[in-house]
Amino acid sequence: MPLSAKTGQSPSAASAPTIDQATRRSRWLKQLHSWHWISSAICLVGMLLFALTGITLNHAGEIEAAPQRHSVVGQLPAAELAAVVQIADQAQAAPLPASLRQWLVTTRALAVPDLPAEWSADEVYLALPRPGGDAWLRIDTGSGEFEYEVTDRGWISYFNDLHKGRHTGTAWRWFIDLFAVACLVFSISGLLILKLHAVHRPAIWPVVGLGAVLPALLAILFIH
Repeated sequence: MPLSAKTGQSPSAASAPTIDQATRRSRWLKQLHSWHWISSAICLVGMLLFALTGITLNHAGEIEAAPQRHSVVGQLPAAELAAVVQIADQAQAAPLPASLRQWLVTTRALAVPDLPAEWSADEVYLALPRPGGDAWLRIDTGSGEFEYEVTDRGWISYFNDLHKGRHTGTAWRWFIDLFAVACLVFSISGLLILKLHAVHRPAIWPVVGLGAVLPALLAILFIH
C-alpha cells in the first residue's frame, strides 16, 4: 500500500482523524439542533408576547387608554367593625380579619387577599395593585363605612405590566427568570450552530457583527 509523502502513513490512516472530527462535528451539531428547537418551542409564545408588548410599551404615549373605575360603598356589621377596631388598637401592619374578608366575598363579591393593611387610629387602608389596573379598600374605624374602588386600564396595559413584571407576584417572576434562561439556551445554541456552519457560509459573521454593532451605534449616536 503506498505511503503518504509527508506523513509516511497510508492514505486511509492519514484521513482517519478527519473522519473522527467529522463524526464529532455531526454529533455536536445534532445535539445543538435538539437544544435549539426545544428551547425555541418553550420560548415561542413568551417571545411573541414580549416582542408584541415591547412595541406597545415603546408607543405607550400614542396608544389611548380609557380607565374604567368601579366603586363599592357600604357599612360594616357591628361584629366585623369590632374586630377591625380591636386589630387597629394593636397593630400597624396586619391583614384584615378572616371573618371580614369572608363577609366581603359573600355579601359584596369582593375578593380581598390576605395582605398586610395600613392601620391608623381613624382608618384602615389596603392597597391592591394589579397588572393593568389598581384597587384599594378603605375602612373608617369610627363609623364602620367602607369604600372599595377598582380601576381597569385595559388589556394592553395588562400585558404591558406582565412584560415589566409589575405587581405580578412571585410565580410570574419565577416564570420570567426561567423564560430568560430558555432564551439564553436558544440564543447560545443558535450561535454555536452558526459557528459550525460558518466554514461554508462566510456571510454569517458579518451579519452577526451587524446585529451587535447596529444597536451600539444607535445608542452612542442618538441616545443622550
